[in-house]
Amino acid sequence: MLARKTRMLLASTAVAAAGLFSHGLAHADDLQAVQASKVLRVAMSGQYAPFSFANERNEIVGFDASIGEALAQRLGVNIKIITTPFDGIIAGLLAKKYDAVIASMTITPERLKAVDFVGPYYHAGRTIGVKQESPIKGLVDLKDVTVGVTLGDSHDKWARNRGNLKVRTYKGLPEMLVDLEAGRIDAVVMDSIPVMVAAKETGQKVRIISLPDEQGGREGLGIAIRRNNPELKAQLQKALDEILADGTYEEISMKWVGSDIR
Repeated sequence: MLARKTRMLLASTAVAAAGLFSHGLAHADDLQAVQASKVLRVAMSGQYAPFSFANERNEIVGFDASIGEALAQRLGVNIKIITTPFDGIIAGLLAKKYDAVIASMTITPERLKAVDFVGPYYHAGRTIGVKQESPIKGLVDLKDVTVGVTLGDSHDKWARNRGNLKVRTYKGLPEMLVDLEAGRIDAVVMDSIPVMVAAKETGQKVRIISLPDEQGGREGLGIAIRRNNPELKAQLQKALDEILADGTYEEISMKWVGSDIR
């Protein structure tokens, strides 16, 4: 009888230990995996100049890419950039295809239900871009027309919620600007910075219409990570604070955007 009780006690102890062990694994912070692999896997679209785009050697470069490289360096690891369409980028993060998303993602209450954010790491405002000769002069004129947006971003939702716009979605800004020039869309709706930079680089005559604050004033854009990873969040925030303080951030911002966009 004593032996049987001893065996039962040992078995129950083993089950409890296994439960605690598996619970610990389930809640292991992603920072441990990043440090073990010595690689920070970062996702971005690769179609959003000057933030992420392919150069002549087919390397993904830009503001977001450089920020990712600087943060990985501060963590003491290498960076692996993974390109993926923006509309599925959060799903890929939740599926653990990468460790973080540095893709000019606006921090919204809806997204905070699914992911955590480090930052904001820069700020931007919503902009309407139209051809120079367009009859659209302001927000009041933006009705019963076709607008281009990046599929899945906050401007996509904003445009659809207006109820009187025809919305055409794109994977990135270059195709959107081509269709604007060709007259297939009447306006583009997106963050102000990439529109202005792209128009300056291509020479395309795009008129920028700024919106009032309640329709898209300065918004914070953050680095998305999976929830319940306080150690990774803290280390990335520390790294971000460091590059903001030591001049690295300003150098990156001036190189790719031409101004400090923090």
